[in-house]
Amino acid sequence: MVNINSDQIYQLEKQYRINLINSLIGYKSLNLLGSASNDGITNLCIISSAFHLGANPPLIGLVIRPEREHNDTLRNIKSTGQYTLNNVLPEWYMQAHQTSASYPSGVSEFDTCGFKKQYVHGFKAPFVAESNIRIGLELCDMIDMEINGTTIVIGEVVHVLTADELIGEDGMIDHSKAQTMAIAGLDTYCLPHQVGRLAYAKPGIEPHLIEMDNKVTG
Repeated sequence: MVNINSDQIYQLEKQYRINLINSLIGYKSLNLLGSASNDGITNLCIISSAFHLGANPPLIGLVIRPEREHNDTLRNIKSTGQYTLNNVLPEWYMQAHQTSASYPSGVSEFDTCGFKKQYVHGFKAPFVAESNIRIGLELCDMIDMEINGTTIVIGEVVHVLTADELIGEDGMIDHSKAQTMAIAGLDTYCLPHQVGRLAYAKPGIEPHLIEMDNKVTG
Protein backbone atom coordinates (compact mmCIF):
# COMPACT_ATOMS: atom_id res chain seq x y z
CA MET A 1 0.00 0.00 0.00
CA VAL A 2 1.18 3.51 -0.84
CA ASN A 3 1.05 6.05 2.00
CA ILE A 4 2.10 9.54 0.93
CA ASN A 5 2.22 11.91 3.88
CA SER A 6 1.95 15.70 3.79
CA ASP A 7 5.71 16.26 3.86
CA GLN A 8 6.18 13.93 0.89
CA ILE A 9 3.38 15.63 -1.06
CA TYR A 10 5.22 18.96 -1.00
CA GLN A 11 8.43 17.23 -2.11
CA LEU A 12 6.86 15.66 -5.20
CA GLU A 13 7.78 16.90 -8.68
CA LYS A 14 5.38 19.71 -9.62
CA GLN A 15 3.48 18.07 -12.50
CA TYR A 16 3.29 14.75 -10.65
CA ARG A 17 1.81 16.53 -7.61
CA ILE A 18 -0.69 18.44 -9.77
CA ASN A 19 -1.89 15.24 -11.46
CA LEU A 20 -2.06 13.33 -8.18
CA ILE A 21 -4.08 15.91 -6.26
CA ASN A 22 -6.39 16.78 -9.17
CA SER A 23 -7.30 13.13 -9.75
CA LEU A 24 -7.71 12.09 -6.10
CA ILE A 25 -11.45 12.69 -5.86
CA GLY A 26 -12.25 10.83 -9.09
CA TYR A 27 -14.75 11.96 -11.70
CA LYS A 28 -15.73 15.63 -11.69
CA SER A 29 -18.41 17.60 -13.47
CA LEU A 30 -17.38 19.11 -16.77
CA ASN A 31 -18.76 22.30 -18.31
CA LEU A 32 -17.95 25.07 -20.73
CA LEU A 33 -18.39 28.45 -19.04
CA GLY A 34 -19.60 31.17 -21.38
CA SER A 35 -19.38 34.87 -20.60
CA ALA A 36 -19.15 38.24 -22.30
CA SER A 37 -17.69 41.63 -21.53
CA ASN A 38 -19.76 44.81 -21.37
CA ASP A 39 -18.53 45.46 -24.92
CA GLY A 40 -19.95 42.12 -26.08
CA ILE A 41 -16.61 40.31 -26.51
CA THR A 42 -17.32 36.66 -25.69
CA ASN A 43 -15.22 34.22 -23.71
CA LEU A 44 -15.39 30.46 -23.27
CA CYS A 45 -13.43 28.21 -20.92
CA ILE A 46 -13.65 24.65 -19.71
CA ILE A 47 -14.15 24.10 -15.98
CA SER A 48 -14.41 21.09 -13.68
CA SER A 49 -15.30 22.80 -10.41
CA ALA A 50 -19.07 23.38 -10.58
CA PHE A 51 -21.08 22.10 -7.61
CA HIS A 52 -24.71 22.09 -6.45
CA LEU A 53 -25.30 24.50 -3.58
CA GLY A 54 -29.07 24.44 -3.13
CA ALA A 55 -32.43 24.10 -4.88
CA ASN A 56 -34.39 26.88 -3.16
CA PRO A 57 -33.08 29.27 -4.30
CA PRO A 58 -31.49 27.30 -7.16
CA LEU A 59 -27.77 27.91 -6.66
CA ILE A 60 -24.64 26.55 -8.34
CA GLY A 61 -21.13 27.31 -7.15
CA LEU A 62 -17.82 27.04 -8.94
CA VAL A 63 -14.18 27.76 -8.24
CA ILE A 64 -12.17 30.06 -10.49
CA ARG A 65 -8.39 30.30 -10.46
CA PRO A 66 -6.66 33.51 -9.39
CA GLU A 67 -7.37 36.39 -11.78
CA ARG A 68 -4.69 36.86 -14.42
CA GLU A 69 -4.16 39.41 -17.18
CA HIS A 70 -5.30 37.05 -19.94
CA ASN A 71 -8.16 35.49 -17.96
CA ASP A 72 -11.37 37.26 -18.95
CA THR A 73 -13.80 34.88 -17.24
CA LEU A 74 -13.84 36.35 -13.74
CA ARG A 75 -13.63 39.88 -15.12
CA ASN A 76 -16.68 39.30 -17.32
CA ILE A 77 -18.73 37.75 -14.51
CA LYS A 78 -17.93 40.68 -12.23
CA SER A 79 -18.83 43.28 -14.85
CA THR A 80 -22.05 41.78 -16.29
CA GLY A 81 -23.22 39.50 -13.48
CA GLN A 82 -24.28 36.81 -15.99
CA TYR A 83 -22.68 33.62 -17.31
CA THR A 84 -23.57 30.16 -18.63
CA LEU A 85 -22.61 26.55 -17.98
CA ASN A 86 -22.88 24.11 -20.89
CA ASN A 87 -22.32 20.35 -20.89
CA VAL A 88 -19.57 18.74 -23.00
CA LEU A 89 -20.36 16.01 -25.53
CA PRO A 90 -18.13 13.27 -27.01
CA GLU A 91 -18.29 14.62 -30.56
CA TRP A 92 -16.36 17.75 -29.70
CA TYR A 93 -14.59 17.27 -26.37
CA MET A 94 -11.20 17.98 -27.97
CA GLN A 95 -12.44 21.42 -29.05
CA ALA A 96 -13.70 21.97 -25.51
CA HIS A 97 -10.29 21.02 -24.10
CA GLN A 98 -8.64 23.58 -26.39
CA THR A 99 -10.52 26.40 -24.65
CA SER A 100 -8.16 25.89 -21.69
CA ALA A 101 -5.27 27.27 -23.75
CA SER A 102 -3.91 30.67 -22.69
CA TYR A 103 -5.32 32.84 -25.46
CA PRO A 104 -4.69 36.59 -25.15
CA SER A 105 -7.33 38.73 -23.46
CA GLY A 106 -10.02 39.75 -25.92
CA VAL A 107 -9.73 36.63 -28.07
CA SER A 108 -13.00 34.67 -28.14
CA GLU A 109 -12.62 30.93 -27.67
CA PHE A 110 -16.05 30.55 -29.26
CA ASP A 111 -14.53 31.67 -32.56
CA THR A 112 -11.02 30.25 -32.12
CA CYS A 113 -12.20 26.78 -31.03
CA GLY A 114 -15.18 26.57 -33.38
CA PHE A 115 -18.27 26.90 -31.18
CA LYS A 116 -21.54 28.61 -32.08
CA LYS A 117 -23.06 31.17 -29.73
CA GLN A 118 -26.69 30.99 -28.65
CA TYR A 119 -28.48 33.81 -26.86
CA VAL A 120 -31.64 34.26 -24.82
CA HIS A 121 -33.39 37.61 -25.08
CA GLY A 122 -32.40 39.90 -22.24
CA PHE A 123 -29.49 37.70 -21.14
CA LYS A 124 -26.00 38.95 -22.00
CA ALA A 125 -23.94 35.77 -21.67
CA PRO A 126 -23.70 33.35 -24.62
CA PHE A 127 -24.71 29.70 -24.43
CA VAL A 128 -22.93 26.96 -26.40
CA ALA A 129 -25.26 25.94 -29.22
CA GLU A 130 -23.64 22.50 -29.55
CA SER A 131 -24.49 21.56 -25.94
CA ASN A 132 -27.78 19.90 -25.06
CA ILE A 133 -27.92 21.00 -21.41
CA ARG A 134 -27.36 24.73 -20.95
CA ILE A 135 -27.67 26.75 -17.74
CA GLY A 136 -27.92 30.52 -17.46
CA LEU A 137 -26.81 32.01 -14.15
CA GLU A 138 -26.87 35.39 -12.48
CA LEU A 139 -24.16 36.25 -9.98
CA CYS A 140 -25.22 36.15 -6.31
CA ASP A 141 -21.96 36.18 -4.40
CA MET A 142 -18.19 35.92 -4.69
CA ILE A 143 -15.93 34.60 -1.97
CA ASP A 144 -12.20 35.25 -2.26
CA MET A 145 -10.17 32.39 -0.77
CA GLU A 146 -7.07 33.77 0.90
CA ILE A 147 -5.60 30.29 1.33
CA ASN A 148 -4.81 29.92 -2.40
CA GLY A 149 -6.07 33.02 -4.21
CA THR A 150 -9.04 31.32 -5.89
CA THR A 151 -12.56 32.73 -5.99
CA ILE A 152 -15.78 30.86 -5.26
CA VAL A 153 -18.50 32.18 -7.55
CA ILE A 154 -22.11 31.52 -6.57
CA GLY A 155 -24.85 31.99 -9.13
CA GLU A 156 -28.61 31.57 -9.25
CA VAL A 157 -30.07 29.48 -12.07
CA VAL A 158 -32.30 31.72 -14.19
CA HIS A 159 -32.43 29.72 -17.45
CA VAL A 160 -32.38 25.99 -18.23
CA LEU A 161 -32.20 25.13 -21.94
CA THR A 162 -32.50 21.45 -22.86
CA ALA A 163 -34.56 18.96 -24.83
CA ASP A 164 -37.88 17.67 -23.46
CA GLU A 165 -36.73 14.06 -23.63
CA LEU A 166 -33.79 14.73 -21.29
CA ILE A 167 -36.04 15.68 -18.35
CA GLY A 168 -37.89 12.90 -16.54
CA GLU A 169 -41.42 13.20 -15.19
CA ASP A 170 -39.98 13.84 -11.74
CA GLY A 171 -37.59 16.54 -13.01
CA MET A 172 -34.44 14.39 -13.08
CA ILE A 173 -32.02 15.26 -15.90
CA ASP A 174 -30.86 12.14 -17.77
CA HIS A 175 -27.17 12.85 -18.32
CA SER A 176 -26.60 9.34 -19.66
CA LYS A 177 -29.06 9.98 -22.49
CA ALA A 178 -27.58 13.42 -23.01
CA GLN A 179 -24.08 11.86 -23.19
CA THR A 180 -22.72 14.45 -20.77
CA MET A 181 -19.01 13.88 -20.24
CA ALA A 182 -17.04 14.04 -16.98
CA ILE A 183 -13.34 14.48 -16.31
CA ALA A 184 -10.73 12.85 -14.06
CA GLY A 185 -7.72 14.94 -13.18
CA LEU A 186 -6.93 17.68 -15.68
CA ASP A 187 -7.07 15.91 -19.02
CA THR A 188 -8.76 12.48 -18.82
CA TYR A 189 -12.22 12.76 -20.38
CA CYS A 190 -14.81 10.12 -19.51
CA LEU A 191 -18.31 9.11 -20.52
CA PRO A 192 -20.04 7.84 -17.34
CA HIS A 193 -23.01 5.51 -17.47
CA GLN A 194 -25.90 5.08 -15.07
CA VAL A 195 -25.62 2.07 -12.76
CA GLY A 196 -28.91 2.52 -10.93
CA ARG A 197 -31.17 5.10 -9.34
CA LEU A 198 -32.15 4.39 -5.75
CA ALA A 199 -35.24 5.38 -3.82
CA TYR A 200 -35.02 7.97 -1.04
CA ALA A 201 -33.24 6.40 1.94
CA LYS A 202 -35.32 5.85 5.09
CA PRO A 203 -34.40 4.12 8.37
CA GLY A 204 -35.47 0.48 8.44
CA ILE A 205 -36.03 0.21 4.68
CA GLU A 206 -33.51 -1.61 2.51
CA PRO A 207 -32.03 0.32 -0.42
CA HIS A 208 -33.95 -0.44 -3.60
CA LEU A 209 -34.07 0.73 -7.19
CA ILE A 210 -36.71 3.24 -8.23
CA GLU A 211 -37.24 1.19 -11.41
CA MET A 212 -38.30 -1.78 -9.26
CA ASP A 213 -40.96 0.40 -7.58
CA ASN A 214 -42.28 1.43 -10.98
CA LYS A 215 -42.62 -2.18 -12.08
CA VAL A 216 -44.58 -3.07 -8.96
CA THR A 217 -46.95 -0.12 -9.16
CA GLY A 218 -47.29 -0.44 -12.91
